Amino acid sequence: MAGQSRKWMILVVTIWIQAFTGTNFDFSSYSSRLKSVLGVSQVQLNYLAVASDLGKVFGWSSGLALMYMPLWVVLFMSAFMGFIGYGLQWLVIREIITLPYILVFLLCLLAGCSICWFNTVCFVLCIRNFPANRALALSLTISFNGVSAALYTLIADAINPSSSALYLLLNALVPLIISFMSLIPILRQPSLDPLPSDAVGRDSLIFLILNIVAVITGVYLLTGSTSSDTASARLLFGGAVFLLFLPLCIPGIVYARAWFRQAIHSSFCIAGSSFILVDDDDLELHKELITREASIHENGLRHLISNNGSSYGLTRHKAEGCCESIVGRHQLAMLGEEHPVKLLVRRLDFWLYYVAYFCGGTIGLVYSNNLGQIAQSLGQSSHTLVTLYSSFSFFGRLLSATPDYIRTKFYFARTGWLTVALLPTSVAFSLLAASSNSIALYSSTALIGLSSGFIFAAAVSITSELFGPNSVGVNHNILITNIPIGSLFYGLLAAIVYDANTRSGYGISMVTHSTVCIGKDCYFLTFVWWGCISVVGLASSFLLFLRTRPAYHRFEHNRIISSQLDL
Repeated sequence: MAGQSRKWMILVVTIWIQAFTGTNFDFSSYSSRLKSVLGVSQVQLNYLAVASDLGKVFGWSSGLALMYMPLWVVLFMSAFMGFIGYGLQWLVIREIITLPYILVFLLCLLAGCSICWFNTVCFVLCIRNFPANRALALSLTISFNGVSAALYTLIADAINPSSSALYLLLNALVPLIISFMSLIPILRQPSLDPLPSDAVGRDSLIFLILNIVAVITGVYLLTGSTSSDTASARLLFGGAVFLLFLPLCIPGIVYARAWFRQAIHSSFCIAGSSFILVDDDDLELHKELITREASIHENGLRHLISNNGSSYGLTRHKAEGCCESIVGRHQLAMLGEEHPVKLLVRRLDFWLYYVAYFCGGTIGLVYSNNLGQIAQSLGQSSHTLVTLYSSFSFFGRLLSATPDYIRTKFYFARTGWLTVALLPTSVAFSLLAASSNSIALYSSTALIGLSSGFIFAAAVSITSELFGPNSVGVNHNILITNIPIGSLFYGLLAAIVYDANTRSGYGISMVTHSTVCIGKDCYFLTFVWWGCISVVGLASSFLLFLRTRPAYHRFEHNRIISSQLDL
């Protein structure tokens, strides 16, 4: 029992780490002040945002560090990278020291790298301590990364609402404090024995309740963003801390009330997860059934086995028209087949997926990076917009687990859910281009946050299902290379339009020799371009759905058959 209690303590500290280390999401809260102090253009400010995203390119280094160093050492290396990266930027923005632009760029890069290292530590903690429910643990904890900006906004409002530089100081100190708080549970990780089936079910129920608590936390933070004075903000922050500590009580309550599990748990299907739909046993049976199906129906279908052993196939002999040719050519035969890098980059499905992510989730992230200047140009509060985006991104991440909870009642390919999730982004940018009033701005920000949050959380599961769970680490890191590329491309596009409008008469010179753009035209063309690009992502995801839908349906059909045989 002691080991079981310690593993839940590990989960809670992992939630804390994730909740306070999404420091890249509050960039827009201090970006205008940073731009003013450095006296740089919007294009140069965009490069600093790109530098933070470039840290993801070096995320592999954290895995390498874990091969040679204890987990707690890697945790504190992450914390001190962020402490140095954000701490020196705080000194710059307070004008205590002066650094050249290139060094500020490198500090942003170091701070971005620390976020990836924190994420790796959290992933390892979940996998080690929840082998039977590791995917549920991952989906829950990674969701809290999306609420970081809302938490930091609440803390800043509780201390000094008028100081944008405070965000950098908080980004430097808070993750370090959380790391010290997490040290003892991490050092005392239990050696867990395999869980019996009833214990696995009980743990699944606990995760369901924790997800409900997470939703309550998100709603609370969203409503708390409207605090107008310091005293109210402090009170609201106290409530947020209580909600972050509340998960410590849930496992004990569930263990003590077994009858509650019998009454509620049977109503939900917790099997599967938002990260790894294909477990080893189902995958082996699925492969065997696919082989039999291919031999029986060889007159109508052909199973293409490439020289490297990939089982892409099950395509029609004849395709009618260009569209059907694209959809039917080299379709995915089964879910969960491992794809090495050389095979991965030759697959049309991967590039459709890459384009969908690049034109969907990434464009939403770049929008959040520009919220400071967008709010400034339209005369709105950047703090409110950042909290709104952060909260709805959090809800989107939690919603990514919904397909698994409703699986028995309504089954839909996860790539289809990806298409549905991309739709709000296109709608939001159309709304932003059509109107500049506050209702349109707030509604669009919420839609983009919801959409991008869902995509960020669901991407790991889609990668594991389409290209193999054992290769997900490498393959997903290849996928997210689109984030720094998109950050550079989309951010540069926005910065060029912004600076062009500044020179066209919409600019206002500041005392610090920096010029800001005021008015709807500052981002109008950017919203139009981003909206058109998001439609490309929507089309790409829909094509991916059409190509992978047979494999998803075949897997679900075989799973149902195997469950009936077990009965």
